[in-house]
Amino acid sequence: MYKNKKLSIYLPVLLSIVLAGGILIGLQLNKSQGVSTRSFHKKPDKLDGILSFIEAAYVDTVNRGELEEVAIPQILEHLDPHSIYIPARDVQRVNEPLEGNFDGIGVSFTMPDDTVVIGSVISGGPSEKIGLAAGDRIIEINDEIVAGVKIHQDSIVKRLKGPRGTKVKVGISRHDVTEIIEFTITRDKIPLYSVDVAYMVNDSTGYIKITKFARTTYDEFMDGLTQLKEKGMNQLIVDLRSNGGGYMDAAIKLANQFLEDETLIVYTEGRTQTRENFYADGSGNCKNGDIVILMDEWSASASEIVAGAIQDNDRGTIIGRRSFGKGLVQEPLMLSDGSAIRLTVARYYTPTGRCIQKPYNKGYANYMHDLQDRFVNGEFEKADSIHFNDSLKYTTPKGKIVYGGGGIMPDVFIPIDTSWATPYFLKVRNKGIIYKFAFEYSDKNRTSLELYKTPEKLKQYLESQHIYTQFNKYANKNGVLSSIQDKKESQFIISTQIKAYIGRNILDNAGFYPIWKDIDQTLLKAIEYISKPETMNLN
Repeated sequence: MYKNKKLSIYLPVLLSIVLAGGILIGLQLNKSQGVSTRSFHKKPDKLDGILSFIEAAYVDTVNRGELEEVAIPQILEHLDPHSIYIPARDVQRVNEPLEGNFDGIGVSFTMPDDTVVIGSVISGGPSEKIGLAAGDRIIEINDEIVAGVKIHQDSIVKRLKGPRGTKVKVGISRHDVTEIIEFTITRDKIPLYSVDVAYMVNDSTGYIKITKFARTTYDEFMDGLTQLKEKGMNQLIVDLRSNGGGYMDAAIKLANQFLEDETLIVYTEGRTQTRENFYADGSGNCKNGDIVILMDEWSASASEIVAGAIQDNDRGTIIGRRSFGKGLVQEPLMLSDGSAIRLTVARYYTPTGRCIQKPYNKGYANYMHDLQDRFVNGEFEKADSIHFNDSLKYTTPKGKIVYGGGGIMPDVFIPIDTSWATPYFLKVRNKGIIYKFAFEYSDKNRTSLELYKTPEKLKQYLESQHIYTQFNKYANKNGVLSSIQDKKESQFIISTQIKAYIGRNILDNAGFYPIWKDIDQTLLKAIEYISKPETMNLN
């Protein structure tokens, strides 16, 4: 009994000593085999511990950095659809459109028939300064043949872009010149514009197309606004269709132009961020005069801030289709290796208090298919296909009902235009024949086309050249046959698109948009609407 009693007292102690010794021996063995033991000594960061364990003990050699590149996007994807990771190699490319410039040679180009053809040179840029011109073909880059060898367009961009002050040599083929002409171009800062065009659609109405909200957007907008006022503008259409957003402060500065002093533009609030209000300061140049904002299903984020401020303050009219529905605010974080995270830190709210962020609780895949679901459900064709939750109903100061919970519903709904969808049009569009014909026509007739300095005069000239007849023959050679009736039904849409593409090839966007207007049903409705002041207060 005594021995058993002593054993019962000391056995736990002995087992503890043996167990402790076993752990120590095991740790030493693990160390000798290269297995990290940091996680056994202190409370670790789980992710760091897992990666360290894999790096040290996995059966095959692994690259920790590559594992991190895989893991981080997966983590962020489980937060919300707009918190993203940007690898170091992509940071510059992703930021360039919003920063408003990049380092390069200053040309835009296309690649028909596997050859780089310069479409336009940027005024004042390095290519223009040394004599490159629209229509030139780049045959060589740094003595390497790039024409007819099936080099991807992205590879051409990488060869032409580079740090400011560095040089690149190009070999150019030019019409009526037999030999290759060599140019050495010193790269420089090249502006990227976010305002595509500003022009008068009639004697009193200006039109400004904004493609994104970049660092330079406000200044570009103000330049366009000044030009339009000098031409007699007293009412304005701002086109934010397909504008996916950008910098929030650019949107706030733009909205400020239309609102009276101390008018709320937007406010933000998050779990760790207290509410912050952004008000107009009364310095705007467009506080008077009718305003129309054009939107569609691709208008998002900063575009919705502007539209929400205009709609909620009863300042103007939104025309088009329901916007995308992104009401989340991202904050950038640069990481030590040059990569970056854009993390959602707050939601923004329109002046009436609505958050227009559409739901994302059903997962990333469902979120990304939302626009497709809208199309299938008929939302692009009929306004009454859209149903809002009454709990998300808000009222503007003048009594207009607006809704939160998924984009901004326009005051005037314009269905997607399907009148052009004849079999002939679909065939030539899907094969890219309209664009190819316009390019080849511009290329062959550039000298005569460049005599016309305005889109109106260029359009008049093209209308005298029987463009559509030439196109039908071109389409026939490219294997697209159709009946006379089908061609007749498609004539207006196709001939207008051809003229607009030629206008862009010759006069850039200033030649494209005024011609394209003739087939832009949403813009035509906006022009009709804003020209009738008595309709501006309709809900």
